[in-house]
Parts: sequence; structure tokens; C-alpha cells
Amino acid sequence: MVAPDPGGLRRAAELLRRGSVVAFPTETVYGLGADAFNARAIAEVYRLKNRPAWNPLIVHVPGVAAARELAEEWPDAAQELAARFWPGPLTLVVRRSSRLNDVGRTAAGTIAVRVPAHPVARALLDACGLPLAAPSANRSEGISPTTAQHVIQSLPEVPLVLDGGPCALGIESTVVDLTTSPPRLLRPGAFPLRAIRAVVGRLALPGDTVADGAERPSPGMGRRHYAPRAKVVLTDDVDGDLPDSYGVLAYQGEEGPRREILSADPREYAADLYAALHRLDDAGVSVILVQPPSDGEDWLAIRDRLHRAAAG
Repeated sequence: MVAPDPGGLRRAAELLRRGSVVAFPTETVYGLGADAFNARAIAEVYRLKNRPAWNPLIVHVPGVAAARELAEEWPDAAQELAARFWPGPLTLVVRRSSRLNDVGRTAAGTIAVRVPAHPVARALLDACGLPLAAPSANRSEGISPTTAQHVIQSLPEVPLVLDGGPCALGIESTVVDLTTSPPRLLRPGAFPLRAIRAVVGRLALPGDTVADGAERPSPGMGRRHYAPRAKVVLTDDVDGDLPDSYGVLAYQGEEGPRREILSADPREYAADLYAALHRLDDAGVSVILVQPPSDGEDWLAIRDRLHRAAAG
């Protein structure tokens, strides 16, 4: 782990410009960053994560002008959403510029872009001068990292990890596809849907999960994702005497050994969700019983993560 001081940022920027990879914090989760249009660098991201080739990446840029340079079309909705909500945990899917090389090109001809808000992420983007593809810095399908230590535990081969402390939001960005009418939510996340609707009006919600192996416009759409090593079981029966091999994740009751009680507020719950799953995994449990969250829209992203973690 390296402090994100001027020396640490300089080392990270040099690695990125040489086609290597660097883990760094965003306000959502830690990302595994690489030059978005360097084939060798992107291949290393996929290798380290053991990430399937059909799962695309989000490109992080320092501002709206840099995002527009990557787009063939920049619709009015993109301009207004970006003006209101960037930097922040909102990813926009737009038509990819025909001027870009083929690295990371999807069959649909789209690109997913966002401007992160975390000061370390912004400083790194400025220092390296590159658009950075940055999926979560963990093994594919595993729990996303919200601390630098989580990154090291999951990806010990990463050459440099910038330690910016715990991520404030603790859950991935919201992804919206602006190439469809109406715009479609591809991945619920840390950004509230009501704010998006205030700009675009109607917002189509996700349909069926995209089959593994099929091209997709956004990460986080596979059946199994965000999963701990332990088996996740969604159940209301989280009380009573349980075997020592069981852990509990709930938002009611009292904490105890292998028992994580998170906030009943969805934003606070999301901020500690992955960290709690990491703690239970580290405790060596084989099964995690999870109290299902509320059906409200504010809990949509949390329900999405828990259902994917429990799949398979």
C-alpha cells in the first residue's frame, strides 16, 4: 500500500503510462485502473481479475469534456446529467466514438463513462493524463473492495495500491444506458434513481439477467457477482442458535460473534455491506444468513447485490 501523496501519485502515474495497472480508491469501491485504450494494460486487468472477456469496463475520466471525446454522440440527457451530477457515482452509456481504437470495443458500439468524485481518483487522473478503465479491484465475481487491504487480500499481484482509506459509499455506481428510448437502468447503484428521473423522465428498469458469455453494455449484469467465499442464503430466520460455521448479516437485533448488524438506513447499509461480508469471510464462516432488505426503491441496489451474491 502506498500513500496518495505527490510521490505515490507520481509512481502510480508512471506505472499507468508504462502500460501497467494500479489500484486506487473511488467514492464507490476501489478500482483496478489501466490505460483504457492500451491493449496490454487491459489484458492485464482481465488476467489479474480472471474476468471473462464478455464483461465490459467503465472508463473513468476527469471531466465532461474528456467524456465527450470518447463519444460518437452526446445526447442532451447526457449533458444535463453530467452537468448536474458529475463528479459522482453515476455512469453513462453512450455511443462510442469511431475515432477510438478497438481496445475494449463492444458489439453494441457503446462506451460506459463516469467522472469519479474521490480526491485520490481525481488526482490520479490528472497525474497520469489517461482515461482509466477501472473495474473493482478484486477477483471476478468476488466481493468488491472498499479498503486497500481488501484489494491486497484479493489481488496480491497488483504492483501498487493507493491507500485512500475506506470508500464512503461502499457500493458501485449506478449505470444508465442513454442509447435507448427511454433511457434504461443497467445497474442500480449508489446514485438515486429519483434524481435521474428528474432529468430524463421515464427510466426503464433492468430486464432479465444477461446470460454469461453474452455481450453486455455494462458490468455487474451477470447472474452471480459480488459474492463472498461463504454461501449466501437470504432468509428471515436469522435468530436463534446457529452452528459456529454460520454468520449473520441483518439490520435488526444485536451484534455478536459472526453476527453483523448494519443500519436500517439504505445509504448507511450500502456503505458497510461489502466490508461486513469481508469480515464474515475473514471469520471463516461457511454460510452467511442474510435478512432480506426492504422492497423499497431505495434498497434496489442492495437487493441486486445480495441476490447476485446468493446465486449459483
